[in-house]
Amino acid sequence: MIDIGNGDPIILTKALISCRSVTPQNDGAIEQLSHWLEEIGFKCDILNFKEDGTDDVLNLWARIGNEQGPSLCFAGHTDVVPEGDKANWSVDPFGANEIDGKIIGRGATDMKGAIASFVSATKKFIDERKNFAGSISFIITGDEEGIAINGTKKLLNWMNEKKISFDDCIVGEPTNPEKLGEMIKIGRRGSVNGVITVTGEQGHVAYPHLARNPIPVLLGILNNLTSDELDQGNEHFQPSNLEITSVDVGNKATNVIPNSASANFNIRYNDNFNKETIENEIKRRLNNFEDIFSLKLEHSGDSFLTKPGKLVHDLSEIIFDKTGITPDLSTSGGTSDARFIKNYGNVVEFGLISETMHQIDESVDIKDINDLTDIYYKVLTKYF
Repeated sequence: MIDIGNGDPIILTKALISCRSVTPQNDGAIEQLSHWLEEIGFKCDILNFKEDGTDDVLNLWARIGNEQGPSLCFAGHTDVVPEGDKANWSVDPFGANEIDGKIIGRGATDMKGAIASFVSATKKFIDERKNFAGSISFIITGDEEGIAINGTKKLLNWMNEKKISFDDCIVGEPTNPEKLGEMIKIGRRGSVNGVITVTGEQGHVAYPHLARNPIPVLLGILNNLTSDELDQGNEHFQPSNLEITSVDVGNKATNVIPNSASANFNIRYNDNFNKETIENEIKRRLNNFEDIFSLKLEHSGDSFLTKPGKLVHDLSEIIFDKTGITPDLSTSGGTSDARFIKNYGNVVEFGLISETMHQIDESVDIKDINDLTDIYYKVLTKYF
């Protein structure tokens, strides 16, 4: 474990990358982060959440300041996706090698670089403004890249039970496609997975009258499900979309009518829908097939939008001043832990560049880490 020193974000990034925190493993990442924040003066709670059938996960809640003023939260995750075949990497995936102005390593951009920038910016701000009015907090999980059961959602529940709150939150996800400053995420589409199963009666293909083939029924159901668009989108969101992701009958024989057929689908829906109304729309499209199939739905997050206000305006202005780019206010992409945080305060996402995240030789420009640190620092100075 290393000390925070002068808070150099490059040194902090390398230290975090060297922790092999492949989800849901921690390998010291949460403890290292807590150590730095305690050095600055934060009160830290490392929380171990668990659930039957899942791995224990360490999470961190940290706070400095008082309740006599606004409260800004930084949120993120220290867990990373697996590195894949190490032989395909040009360097050790957890060696945090610095080559040609870049740091190469798993988690460099998603999102250990942003967490290092959080810490570095906060240290600089507190060194200059020890008695600021309000509070700064950190919500950090080790369970974002995995099943997200023992992470941010449970940490927020713990906070709620203890009546801990915040006003605004910045999640450090890598939001920018190619250049730092291109995109702030102000919302996300919701996601629901569905499984449709039709049960027939198995039989020989030469005697179809003695069997009941589930496949034509399933095809009819899928046709009804996909024939009409869900919506046309709106000012902040692209259209909702439904995609069939698999069809399976579990039958390798060519002369057997299968007993059952199933299909999986996923819907990414905008704020024209919510959890209840998207379920109603699915069921409406399947009314003609009542009682001849089973439907299982599982939600991983509802749609949300943080309407542009002071936080979004100030962040956009600071980004432009630093990069010369006016960021797009976007709701594109998949889900993130912002889907949980939005129930507790205003939340936006802004971090590094997403181009190499989850890839072999994931990397981040050193300049981008330094620039992101400056952006977060200026957010703090303007917020307080």
